[in-house]
Amino acid sequence: MAKTRTVGVAVDFSPTSKLALRWAVDNLINKGDQIILINVQPPQAHHTRKELFEDTGSPLVPLEELRELNFTKQYGIARDPEVIDILDTASKTKGAKAVAKVYWGDPREKLCNAVEDLHLDSLVVGSRGLGPIQRVLLGSVSKHVMTNASCPVTVVKGKQSSNSRH
Repeated sequence: MAKTRTVGVAVDFSPTSKLALRWAVDNLINKGDQIILINVQPPQAHHTRKELFEDTGSPLVPLEELRELNFTKQYGIARDPEVIDILDTASKTKGAKAVAKVYWGDPREKLCNAVEDLHLDSLVVGSRGLGPIQRVLLGSVSKHVMTNASCPVTVVKGKQSSNSRH
C-alpha cells in the first residue's frame, strides 16, 4: 500500500493559483493524501486572527470551515466557490483530506517555512509568468521557493494570452 502524502498548494485565489490547485488534484493527489491549501496574507493585513497566529500561522482549518462566512472574515480570505468545488471534488473522488492554513508575511519566506512546519512531501505553486524586468523588480515567489524549499516543488505556469509575444 502506498504511503499517504501531504501536499501543499500555495493559493492566493488568482487564476494561476487556482490552476495550480486543479493541477495538483488532477495529477498529484492520490487516495488518502492530505492537501493543504496555503495562503499567505500581507504582513500589514489586520484580521481578527492575525494577533493570535501571526508567528505560527493559523491552525489547520478543515474544508467544512472554509465554507463558512465567519472563516473568511476572521482570516481576510475571499470566499471562493471555485476553490471549494475543487477541494470538494478531491475529497469525494480521491478520498483526500483537505485543510487550509493561513500565514502572514513575505510569501517567499512563509512558503519555505510551511514546508518544514507542515512536513510537506511536495509543494505546488503557480507562476504569474513575469517577464525578466518585472521578475527583477518584483521578485519571483515561485523561483525563490523552488530554489530554497526542502521538498520537491512543482511550478504550474499560467496560460498565455493569445496576444502575448513569443
